[in-house]
Amino acid sequence: MEQVTFPLDSVKQALSGLIEDVSTESGEVVVRCASAHIIDVLTALRDEPSLAFDQLTDLTAVDFPSRPYRFQLVYQMLSITHNLRLRVLVSVPEGDVVPSVRPVFASADWAEREVWDMFGIFFAGHPDLRRLLTDYGFEGHPLRKDFPLTGYVEVRYDDTQRRVIYEPVHLTQEFRDFDFLSPWEGVQRDIQTADDEQESAT
Repeated sequence: MEQVTFPLDSVKQALSGLIEDVSTESGEVVVRCASAHIIDVLTALRDEPSLAFDQLTDLTAVDFPSRPYRFQLVYQMLSITHNLRLRVLVSVPEGDVVPSVRPVFASADWAEREVWDMFGIFFAGHPDLRRLLTDYGFEGHPLRKDFPLTGYVEVRYDDTQRRVIYEPVHLTQEFRDFDFLSPWEGVQRDIQTADDEQESAT
């Protein structure tokens, strides 16, 4: 099978002045740009004949709470013509608004809705930015790292009232802190603790 050479120079030339960096990470080409330039970057990647990245195969986000730019949007691009893949990364601070790329790629429609629902990143210009995976009236964004694993409310169907009921989450048992030791490690630790206590008593 013939090895496809990625046209890095063509990427740099087509995106000159629009991007912050082009690099190869784990064998994949990664482009970084500011959110203000994302529409121009994706349009250039699509329309430049030597690149022809005519499919947006995926759009998602990653949450890094400790970073000043908390979120990173990930745009996965595919060129069927040249059999090439490329990733575009956009760093976004919390509360910032990102332009919708739906006018460039219609496939971004539900993907942007999902990112809004799960992470709370708002896409300006999206024609129908509603929650996609959570229920009406849901509070919070479940894929943020600070969202509690148990959530805030639980849902159940009540037979007597014949409707769905939303209630605050209550755990049926107390929270337990697991030490993730094997039983043998736990026994050894308990023996050592007992020995230490016995020595200190004598």
